[in-house]
Amino acid sequence: MTAYSETVQRLMAELGKLPGIGARTAERLAFHLLKCSEAEAMALADAIRDVKQRVHPCKVCFNLAEGELCTVCADPRRDTSLLCVVEQPKDLLALESTGAYRGVYHVLMGHIAPLEGIEAEDLTLEALARRVKGGGIKEVILATNPTVAGDGTALHIASLLAGTGVKFTRLARGLPAGGQIEYAGRSILADAINERRQM
Repeated sequence: MTAYSETVQRLMAELGKLPGIGARTAERLAFHLLKCSEAEAMALADAIRDVKQRVHPCKVCFNLAEGELCTVCADPRRDTSLLCVVEQPKDLLALESTGAYRGVYHVLMGHIAPLEGIEAEDLTLEALARRVKGGGIKEVILATNPTVAGDGTALHIASLLAGTGVKFTRLARGLPAGGQIEYAGRSILADAINERRQM
């Protein structure tokens, strides 16, 4: 069998680095790109370039933003006394989709997992502590995933911010233990927000 050209092999190798993309899927995607029009392929290339050049962490909450602030932090109608801490921007989007929450967020950019080489210093915990200790926040909702790492991260945050006088709550366990926020349905997430409890 004739090997693919070096250029096609390189494309398949790069596609294969994407999460959830195996060798067969990378091959199918490469051939789709070869068959589609140059305009379609270049539109994909432009979108990838633009997202890498224009999207960056919000300077306040670390959500995805194209300006200094993300759309949540820039919205003057949000309740800034209510702060929801999530692991990733995709968790924020999942909670926002419920329409049940009108406070602001803080994105940790992960969770504490020493076995994976992720320590507290690797997260945005220092910025979180500055926000809470700066005043104006009455409640911190610890919306980390209901996993061992997520629970451990929530406990670390509660310990870090102990003595600030802020109320700490955790999402209600409408979310299945061991599950991921991004895969939960809207009604489950809405119940989890509305039935949160103090830690």
